[in-house]
Amino acid sequence: MKKLVTILLCCFALQISAQTAISSKQWQDDLRFLQTTVNEDYPFLFKKTTSQEFNSAVETLHDQIPNMEDHEVIVGLSRVIALFKYGHTDISFRQEPFTFRQFPFNFYQYNDGVYIQGTHKNYEKALGAKVNAINGISIEDALKTIAPVVPSENDQYFKAFGINYLRIPEVLHAQGISNELSDTVELTLKKNGETFKQSFTALEKGKRIPVQYSHLFQKDDWLEARNQSETPLYLKNIDKIYYYEYLAEEKAVYVRHSQIQDDPSEDIPTFYKGVFDFIEANDVEKLILDVRLNGGGNNYKNKAVVTGIIKSEKINQVGNLFVILGRRTFSACQNLVNELDSYTNALFIGEPTSENVNFYGDNRQVELPNSKIPVFLSFAWWQDKPQWENDEWLAPHISVDMSYSEYNSNKDPVLDVALNFAGEGFIKDPMAHFTNLFQTGNIEQLEKDAVDMVKDPRYSFFDFESEFNTAGYNLMGSNMNQEAIFVFTMISKLFPDSANAWDSLAEGYMTAGDLEKAKEYYNKAISLDPEGSTGDNARNMLKKIERGH
Repeated sequence: MKKLVTILLCCFALQISAQTAISSKQWQDDLRFLQTTVNEDYPFLFKKTTSQEFNSAVETLHDQIPNMEDHEVIVGLSRVIALFKYGHTDISFRQEPFTFRQFPFNFYQYNDGVYIQGTHKNYEKALGAKVNAINGISIEDALKTIAPVVPSENDQYFKAFGINYLRIPEVLHAQGISNELSDTVELTLKKNGETFKQSFTALEKGKRIPVQYSHLFQKDDWLEARNQSETPLYLKNIDKIYYYEYLAEEKAVYVRHSQIQDDPSEDIPTFYKGVFDFIEANDVEKLILDVRLNGGGNNYKNKAVVTGIIKSEKINQVGNLFVILGRRTFSACQNLVNELDSYTNALFIGEPTSENVNFYGDNRQVELPNSKIPVFLSFAWWQDKPQWENDEWLAPHISVDMSYSEYNSNKDPVLDVALNFAGEGFIKDPMAHFTNLFQTGNIEQLEKDAVDMVKDPRYSFFDFESEFNTAGYNLMGSNMNQEAIFVFTMISKLFPDSANAWDSLAEGYMTAGDLEKAKEYYNKAISLDPEGSTGDNARNMLKKIERGH
């Protein structure tokens, strides 16, 4: 009887194995299915990549599949999907029997490097250590290596979500950070002046690190690098989707809102009615709305937040309303901050958002026929701003980020800026300020302020070069060639190492008819970008000049 049971169990195991094994041909058929589905049903996704680039990547993967292991094929599919660069368009790494594993650490990128923000108690020595290398590859190169796998809308999305791919063994192997698929990884770490190596073993398949809002909190067998003697407001009451607190000394109400969903204890309209009733009845001068952890939800629930602020004359004034942005501000929360930007007097503080201003969201699940792996393809275009105001992110008016030591010691430099904001010398809309100085002929002040503001870290996420460049081309398009040359000249002084700045200045002179100056500056652009697209454009323009313009 025992032998019979053993034989039956073996047969059953073999049957299951046969059912789950995927041949190279089946993987290739899945890839073709995905290719056809995208080209026929989702061609609108070709905004940041072209159909030619997508189809070329498909052909490359198709030819590679016979020499790949299953996990390499899945990562290859992820690289193909990542070409669209929309965070809602991705592929699942959790589909049985192909579930990817995780190493038991949580990386976080602060302004002074990547650190182990949290880990399992078995690796306590590594807690709070700076990460220098993974399997001997520098952390900087490791991040670049996994970047093609991540559907990053922008650099902030990669900081928030892409960095997590470094804890997936299958990704590390498929991207060449590990020589073979292994359940261990070696990190080179630095802590308290000591550099050391630490090996980590992957969790069992199906088990995941209990990360919440990109943080691993101290609980059970998991450790957090932050000093546990107190909790900063942005991590306080983390079990609640939102809460508010009155800071009497600063006469401020602080609200942390971390999902666009109703908290089980109180829906959004009721919560915000309570917030604004409190503001009106008490000595409150500032409202600080913190959405740095907010990854989205249902954007139809944003109305109560926006209308409540608009109705509050006490709050809806420059210097009285602050919104804290961060690398997790995404999806439905991008819609929220777009609306606050358009309809209120909010000052945005912190880091840029991880979503494009206008974006594709709301995905549909497309199941690959053989592997049954779900691919999520976005279909809804969310356009809160005119298309000419679209950008890779919503940037803060005042740039503030955090060091590891500030996180570790429970400091919050972002909140501090909001609480201590006085407004003296701060310009909310730099381009409106420059335009006014230009139109009134106050050129000397314009040049001085431009130099000062480009160097001011508060404006580090304001793209001065691009904004000035656009202004210059607008002037040139209005036949104001000398004015355009002035702007382009100013850009070349502010950004002397930018090939594009000299290319624009050359075009300004060419349009004005000064071909000698145009040739001089096109050659300057080529010297700064000999192999790049700007250098190529400059060479083409020089040929055009030689042909007689």
